Amino acid sequence: MIIGVPKEIKNNENRVALTPAGTQELVKRGHTVYIEQNAGSGSGFQDEDYIKAGAKIITTAAEVYSLAEMIIKVKEPIEPEYKLIKKDQLIFTYFHFASYEPLAKAMLETGAVCLAYETVERVDGSLPLLIPMSEVAGRMAIQEGAKYLEKPLKGRGILLGGVPGVKPAKVLILGGGVVGTNSAKIAAGMGADVTIADVNLARLRYLDDVMPKNVHTVVSNEYTIREMVKDHDLIVGAVLIPGAKAPKLVTKDMLKTMRPGTVLVDVAVDQGGCIETCTPTTHENPTYIIDDVVHYCVANMPGAVPYTSTLALTNATLPYAVRLANQGWKKACQESSELRYGLNVMYGEVVYKAVSDAFNLPYTDVKKFL
Repeated sequence: MIIGVPKEIKNNENRVALTPAGTQELVKRGHTVYIEQNAGSGSGFQDEDYIKAGAKIITTAAEVYSLAEMIIKVKEPIEPEYKLIKKDQLIFTYFHFASYEPLAKAMLETGAVCLAYETVERVDGSLPLLIPMSEVAGRMAIQEGAKYLEKPLKGRGILLGGVPGVKPAKVLILGGGVVGTNSAKIAAGMGADVTIADVNLARLRYLDDVMPKNVHTVVSNEYTIREMVKDHDLIVGAVLIPGAKAPKLVTKDMLKTMRPGTVLVDVAVDQGGCIETCTPTTHENPTYIIDDVVHYCVANMPGAVPYTSTLALTNATLPYAVRLANQGWKKACQESSELRYGLNVMYGEVVYKAVSDAFNLPYTDVKKFL
């Protein structure tokens, strides 16, 4: 198979979808790999590294798209890339369709086969290609939240871990999944007073067993959230419904009950955000303020730590990419339910129910194409 890896062009997105090591694994199996010039430089991988691994370096993204049967990316295509995508071409990347209707409609128009990292799902319900970036984003949420709690950045001016004689900051984490668990680990390690809210009582029991004593658990509901936001300093939105829009757990009217300088970090922004006042931001302009509450809503948080993120992501995606290349997408998806769940949009039709529901688009059973 001919595989193309374009350079990411989203704001401050420095990750790359394939490492030189991954390139070598594909090349030695007889596949051709085209890498756009400088695609890996932001993550610390130079063109020479890819050439040694057997790749061919291409000058422009347009050439990569024109030659490749499968495009491997990190982030969803953005508008300048729409016109480069060909009918029948396999695009393997994060899409987060349910959060952005123009993207869904653009991909429908291309007639391409869109296989989304975030909905590849194991039998146990886990999301193997979302987990590594959720781990990074969860840990970064606390790192960034702690920074924006500083007074010069319009925060409350509170140190997350406190000091002897001064109480630590209070951190509320909405969601006890991968993002929430990793956020809690870092916040607890920094000495904060942490509360995880989730609707799954079994999950809360597990977290209560494994977390340190400065992490508490509560059952999530509107009443509890409404009360808790009043006195928490950092609130992390960490709720995920696979492939669908995130529920709005923090509403606009709740902001007026928060203390000035409270910081909200919405990690669910890729799926529309679980904070009603969430609007996607960039690493260049990461925050904005509403009702004296600081909002951090960067849609590609792991892009700020590309070396770590690229290695973590490609460790997870490479086995799937190899299978797709070896077998072709159709046979691979026929034999693997995990990959089958990743199919979202193909040949001008929506084949993932949560995406059709998000925008009231016609739904087609994926079996039609398999």
